[in-house]
Amino acid sequence: MIARLKFARAAFAGIALALGVGCATAPAFADGPDLILRKSTVWKFLTPDDKLAVYGIDDPVVNGVACHYTVPEKGGVKGMLGVAEEVSDISIACRQVGPISFTGKFEQGDVVYRESRSLIFKKMQIVRGCDVKRNVLVYLVYTDKLIEGSPKNSTSSVPIMPWGATTDAPKCGDYVR
Repeated sequence: MIARLKFARAAFAGIALALGVGCATAPAFADGPDLILRKSTVWKFLTPDDKLAVYGIDDPVVNGVACHYTVPEKGGVKGMLGVAEEVSDISIACRQVGPISFTGKFEQGDVVYRESRSLIFKKMQIVRGCDVKRNVLVYLVYTDKLIEGSPKNSTSSVPIMPWGATTDAPKCGDYVR
């Protein structure tokens, strides 16, 4: 019985993909984030489960910083068809993973990554700032909605430290426009 249910769910998902039905949470950039893992949180009968998905991205302007964020992904028929509005509960953690260097100047609040969380009304954004006084990069993830916005957000900070044999660390304030 369980094998038949799994087959039916897979077949239904395959039909949706064959019809060209996309997922509303597809990345906005061609290279997109790296999927690290997905974990089911709510079982759905004959349709995809609700899941938590963890993704990793590299900051495009700051080499040596990686961020991981977790997003809930709706299952069910709406999730399978790509029309479910995803909730705003997103968490983020950013860390220094190598020597930090800057590829150019940036504005406070520049978008590091953005993706749609519904068909047209909501998008998730990861933005970057620099705490000049403390030489710390600050990353904020939030969702915005065309009509009412969203107060749900998460923040992560990355102190810029020397890496390896180097004794000097760059100052993020030197790269803020």
